Amino acid sequence: MRIGVIGTGRIGSFHAAALARHPEVGALVVADADPARAAAVAGTVGAEAAPDVAALLGRGLDAVVIASATAAHAELIARAARAGLPAFCEKPIALDVPGTLTALAAVAEAGTELQLGFMRRFDAGYRAAREAVRAGRLGRLHTVRTATSDPEPPPAAYLPLSGGLFRDCVVHDVDIVRWVTGREVVEVYARGSDAGGALFREAGDVDTAAALLTLDDGTLVTATATRCNGAGYDVRMELAGDRDQLAVGLDERTPLTSLEPHSPAPPPKPWPGFLERFAPAYEAELDAFVRLVRGEAPNPCDGREALAALRVAEACERSRREHRPVRVEEIV
Repeated sequence: MRIGVIGTGRIGSFHAAALARHPEVGALVVADADPARAAAVAGTVGAEAAPDVAALLGRGLDAVVIASATAAHAELIARAARAGLPAFCEKPIALDVPGTLTALAAVAEAGTELQLGFMRRFDAGYRAAREAVRAGRLGRLHTVRTATSDPEPPPAAYLPLSGGLFRDCVVHDVDIVRWVTGREVVEVYARGSDAGGALFREAGDVDTAAALLTLDDGTLVTATATRCNGAGYDVRMELAGDRDQLAVGLDERTPLTSLEPHSPAPPPKPWPGFLERFAPAYEAELDAFVRLVRGEAPNPCDGREALAALRVAEACERSRREHRPVRVEEIV
């Protein structure tokens, strides 16, 4: 199999290395807006470097992986579709609903596949949580709590391009809540704080946020996120029912210290970032994409899933700005 990787930044380089190791991938072609960076990554993983996207798409590929800057995702999805190529794309498809719908229309018209990169679906803990909920282990699920905490803010130049904390970070929590519970979010109420560095206020964004999500069966979800968790990278989910309570993301590297007597010591090596925490999940989602392209498995996360999560994140952002509850059906 011959696969192209568009974008060789941090996540694109990771994907290129993972694909280079995959037994079903015989050749890899990479391209980037910075040709020198693409050439460097190609040399590291044993791939070919194409001078631009057009050249990459003309190299006889079987599929493409899109890991470029967010603003280019929708256009690249459409170009891959027009070339008849199945595509894997990091979330989001676009930063708004109209852009997302346009890209999805191009995929539908071409009849190609689009898999989105919501990697938590491939994490062992979240998969076990889904199985437990679906098997009825918790009884009636009544409360879900999620937390996404980055150890430090991203570069200031990234913030205006990110779509904001809800679209960039909380959207992962939204997707995994939908996937684990099998329920849809019907209403949100969200708040945010920009009391941290001035870079957030200058970008019209917040550094910390909280949202109350109501699911279609009445289950309540609290989702919190911050860019300023100095203890380390912390992504967790707690699920409580009338029979049991479970947690995802609690291990020896969770950056959390208990003050209770006789508690375990603080983690000696807390998770530093998302690539380290979710490395196996990233590899698993790419393996799923390879199997999808080979016709061996169905699409585990198509574009409609990304649209559903984006609509909820958009509702959260509207709620934050307008200081009111927002029904997801308002986001059309």
